[in-house]
Amino acid sequence: MEQGTYAIIDTAGNQVKVEAGSEFKVPRLSAEAGEKVVFDKVLFVSNNGTSTVGTPTVSGASVEATIVAHAKEKRLRIFKRKRRKGFKKTVGHRTEFTRIKIDAIKA
Repeated sequence: MEQGTYAIIDTAGNQVKVEAGSEFKVPRLSAEAGEKVVFDKVLFVSNNGTSTVGTPTVSGASVEATIVAHAKEKRLRIFKRKRRKGFKKTVGHRTEFTRIKIDAIKA
């Protein structure tokens, strides 16, 4: 059984398992690097083996984090073609993300 404190948060429709003191990638946040952010949508909290499951969120729980940096993922290439027609099309895309460092998990 996994010991320690961790939480599962919902940010921009993605669920991320976070632990205090660790860094994680989340979809881009609007705050600047170095700012503190608080995630209130905590879906699950485990504190040294004691688990709390939210319905849908855990009331009174929050996760405090500091924004480390903003960046982009590796380039994704989309290539379309139609046989025998000479049609070729290439599109590129880079998803933006934010790297955060978890300061505290309050349950």
